[in-house]
Amino acid sequence: MIRAAYLAAEGFEAELAEELRLSGRRLAAWHGRLALSPDPPAPATWALDVWTDPQELPAPSVKAAADALRAMQRNWSHLPLLHHRRSTLITERLPPVKARPLVFPEPAPTAPLGAWTLLAPDRLLASPSKTSPFVNGEARFVEDKSGPPSRAYLKLWEGLTRLGRHPGPGDRCLDLGASPGGWTWVIARLGAEVTAVDKAPLEPAIAAYPGVNYRPESAFALDPRQESPVTWLFSDVICYPARLLGLVRRWIEAEKADNIFCTIKFQGETDHAIIAEFKQIQGSILFHSSQNKHEVTFARLMP
Repeated sequence: MIRAAYLAAEGFEAELAEELRLSGRRLAAWHGRLALSPDPPAPATWALDVWTDPQELPAPSVKAAADALRAMQRNWSHLPLLHHRRSTLITERLPPVKARPLVFPEPAPTAPLGAWTLLAPDRLLASPSKTSPFVNGEARFVEDKSGPPSRAYLKLWEGLTRLGRHPGPGDRCLDLGASPGGWTWVIARLGAEVTAVDKAPLEPAIAAYPGVNYRPESAFALDPRQESPVTWLFSDVICYPARLLGLVRRWIEAEKADNIFCTIKFQGETDHAIIAEFKQIQGSILFHSSQNKHEVTFARLMP
């Protein structure tokens, strides 16, 4: 019996499989990028989405499959893995799900959304509930092709949308390892004050934004005890995960950052042990978003 299904981002199946193993959750089989488990669903850092109530249903015909899904609920997202023609015909019989791109900082959808896929031509797996409000766990946005200096801004957009929180007017923010300025651009456009810290300069257009200050320093040279308190601490700096963990702990111990949002970047093998250490931080949230590469997002938010 399948009691949970975990959807990995393409190319990160091994990370998800190892996480499931280390947490004692059994992996019965893979169906494409979908890890099928006989154990109850639980949070998984490396899963874009978790199907929390998967059910195997007979699908002797296209009509029978669509009728079975419609009898459970209205809104369904399809994970296309096998039997594409038959899947398309089933999808055409279901009410359309308008997964339009979001205009950041528009909030994530709140309507209930299930997920389904064909295990075989005559058998489908359907979960009326899942953890992500997005189709296959992937947030889509109306992109800005001219403002930000790199595509790193999409990682911050998706992370903040998943958290349901973001800085705004009146907030004081610190962006560590800011150059060339993609995250600083996001923060400034939200109306917050942001100090960008990096030895490398910001793009001139970003540095000229209202509310942006630049400090040509190393993120690790700052002593939080000597800094003014900030509402948000951001870091997309390239460094070993253990060094970032030390930085985060220093800011927490100094009580100088209300909210923290960082990217844990892995060089070489994935360090599951360091992820476990980040998880031990009170109030920690960790996830691998569709915009993350070989990295995960860490956040700690004040209530």
